[in-house]
Amino acid sequence: MLFTADHDDIRRSLQKFITNEINPHVDEWEKADIFPAHELFKKMGSLGFLGLNKPVEFGGSGLDYSYALMMAEELGAITCGGVPMAIGVQTDMATPALARFGSDEVRREFLSPSISGDYVACIGVSEPGAGSDVASIKTSARSDGDDYLITGGKMWITNGTQADWICLLANTGDGPVHRNKSLICVPMKSKGVTVARKLDKMGMRSSDTAQIFFDNVRVPKRNRIGEEDKGFTYQMIQFQEERLWGAAACLKAHEYIINETIEYTSNRKAFGKSILDNQVVHFKLAEMQTEVELLRALIYRAAEQLVAGEDVTKLATMAKLKAGRLGRELTDACLQYWGGMGFTNETPVSRAYRDSRLTSIGGGADEVMLMVLCKMMGTLPGSKGNA
Repeated sequence: MLFTADHDDIRRSLQKFITNEINPHVDEWEKADIFPAHELFKKMGSLGFLGLNKPVEFGGSGLDYSYALMMAEELGAITCGGVPMAIGVQTDMATPALARFGSDEVRREFLSPSISGDYVACIGVSEPGAGSDVASIKTSARSDGDDYLITGGKMWITNGTQADWICLLANTGDGPVHRNKSLICVPMKSKGVTVARKLDKMGMRSSDTAQIFFDNVRVPKRNRIGEEDKGFTYQMIQFQEERLWGAAACLKAHEYIINETIEYTSNRKAFGKSILDNQVVHFKLAEMQTEVELLRALIYRAAEQLVAGEDVTKLATMAKLKAGRLGRELTDACLQYWGGMGFTNETPVSRAYRDSRLTSIGGGADEVMLMVLCKMMGTLPGSKGNA
């Protein structure tokens, strides 16, 4: 069994926190196009939510990955996508490689305050010309004695306008593109770091997303995570947790929209009966609930294997792909059943429609997930084992 009574205790605490400290403010944060990350993360850090599976010696709880997955699923109960995504960046996207491969010195400087909520973290991989194609990034970190001089730019950076540090992927060598990159912890207040703009997005409105430039930013080499030129490998490992997190965070969000749609369509009348009484509606909602449960089973299976120390690239990729596709189908169907109200910004289904669209893009587009899977199956042209 993946979850135990210990998981349930933390789950109840997190549910209470979401109900009292997050959901009452979501509408306000959505209108403001930002939420107070330092204030919220400090509260979460004080309660231990930001380091469930991080090392005890750096402020974490030292629990296994199943606890992080449980938290990701519960964050789906937040009534928007932007805030849980920002939390996920802090816990499962910017810090896993640091926790696993970082030196004690760099973990004390960046991981500990991220776990306590004193620091807000962001992850810097994507660039204007290299989103899902991670190997093609151009940002460079040139060696200069005991320092790196970083030049380049990053795009679509969640938490970017509020972050204290960025887990930056940069080219540190001239070798093959999969063996010339390093992950480096860069303080956002460093000279030469510029937050160029906060992006105006279709969805995830409460989450700040930035474009960031680096102009000869000097960072000590001791800020590097693990070995030099191993950053691409570290990031691919980190992607396993990011993609599982992204899929798990969809589960309760999808169920919330199904339940809200049931409530709305049961009360809305057309042609002498409720919208819900139409077979096409209640059959579709039953089908969507079944799809959510199937996705949950896939995610739980992947989590069990990850806890056991297995490579879950294939299952995590499948879960991420399915979560994105299901989010598009489910929110589109439900919005249709809300009719004209579904096209207004005052309903939860329209917010879900806008927010869920990112799942098929962020963390690797659907097409990249399919390429990964085809490569593992030996069916990608030019891949090993393909006839």
